[in-house]
Amino acid sequence: MSSDSSAGPRPTLTVLDGVAVVVGVVVGSGIFGLPPLVAGSVDSSAAYMVLWLAGGVIMLAGALCYAELGSAYPGTGGEYQYLSRAYGPSVGILFAWARGTVIQTGSIAAVAFIYGDYANQLVPLGANGASVHAVIAVVGLTGLNILGTRESKRTQVAFTFMAILAVVIVIAAGWIGSGSATVAVLVDSSAASRATWGALGMGMVFVLLTYGGWNEAAYLSAELQDPHRNLSRVLLLGTVVVVALYVFANLGFLAIFGLEGLRNVDAVGAELMLIVAGPSSAVLLSLLVGCTALSTMNGTILTGARVYYALGRDVPRLRGLGTWSDHGGTPGNALLLQGAITLVLVLAGALSEGRGISTMVAYISPVFWLFMLLTGLTLFIFRHRDPGRELPFRVPLYPLTPALFCLSCAGLLYSSTRYAGTGALVGLAVLAAGVPLVRAARRGR
Repeated sequence: MSSDSSAGPRPTLTVLDGVAVVVGVVVGSGIFGLPPLVAGSVDSSAAYMVLWLAGGVIMLAGALCYAELGSAYPGTGGEYQYLSRAYGPSVGILFAWARGTVIQTGSIAAVAFIYGDYANQLVPLGANGASVHAVIAVVGLTGLNILGTRESKRTQVAFTFMAILAVVIVIAAGWIGSGSATVAVLVDSSAASRATWGALGMGMVFVLLTYGGWNEAAYLSAELQDPHRNLSRVLLLGTVVVVALYVFANLGFLAIFGLEGLRNVDAVGAELMLIVAGPSSAVLLSLLVGCTALSTMNGTILTGARVYYALGRDVPRLRGLGTWSDHGGTPGNALLLQGAITLVLVLAGALSEGRGISTMVAYISPVFWLFMLLTGLTLFIFRHRDPGRELPFRVPLYPLTPALFCLSCAGLLYSSTRYAGTGALVGLAVLAAGVPLVRAARRGR
């Protein structure tokens, strides 16, 4: 793709645009699929809600850490530049490899499968229809982002609105259909949770998987107006909106199904609408859930290619990735490469005996939490290395807040490696395959 290598990102995104990306990436279809798995990990409604609130606290702690990092070091590379500054370019390049081959592309592929499942119910395309819909979504949204950042961000705002609408509809239906006080859903036969620590740990893995994606705002700091002030606003406002939506949605689920009923529901949102308002409303919700999946995909594609761009600017042998289309305001070559790798993963998931979503989640999780832990630790490194540096935003309650975030990442790294099975080993093997790239990059320098 022809573009101007001397061009670069321009600060065109407002706080509203940034919040739309954060909320649009986080509030995906996970909230309509993972609550039954969380319910199976606890023995009381109170413990169920505590997990969701704890997930929100961890998300907030992480957002506060990223707000300090992003406001101090605004740029297109996000974690790539933080890791490179803290540990050296080798770790940064290895992360870029992992994000490009495992983390980001795997996340896009996983959400593409969720979208494909819903889309194939509405527009059947045969036995492999879900995979076909997934491919169409990846190609279409990648093309949209290549067309231009302006078009992509407008689409993102629209998708985010529909994603929030889907969750609000579920919240309203749950509260209207329950006919009981909100606090009543927290009262059940178990005074306290008797679930094992292992089960609670797995429940937290599912909760934080649903909360995942808030860190994508770090990749927009070079395109955000006044990032020193606005990045913290984007992360904090986005976090508050997401936590509020998730807490009220889960109160609605408990009000309708109860904890035991929630454990045995598959499509929790559609089932709730079917009970409260009939079949036609369930179809409408399926359409909106499809839009939430597209919202997550578009936001992830928008932010994901920025790390390829940053890598291309730093590694001479990959300079083709470091080109920026001044016309569309996008890293066109990086988007093309990201789309191609994602399509390979979609194909691999389609061949995994119909377990595309679970295969991608297992593939992503250990690598993701490893680098999230390393990123959290960079905040301690930077504070120690340059104590006199002026910071536009400081993490409150330092060092407790980043310590909480890092300990959570370490626990999730352990849980995902232990329970994810073969897929986790494949993801770690792909990470190890990036070591030759690091060596080649060092020789290139």
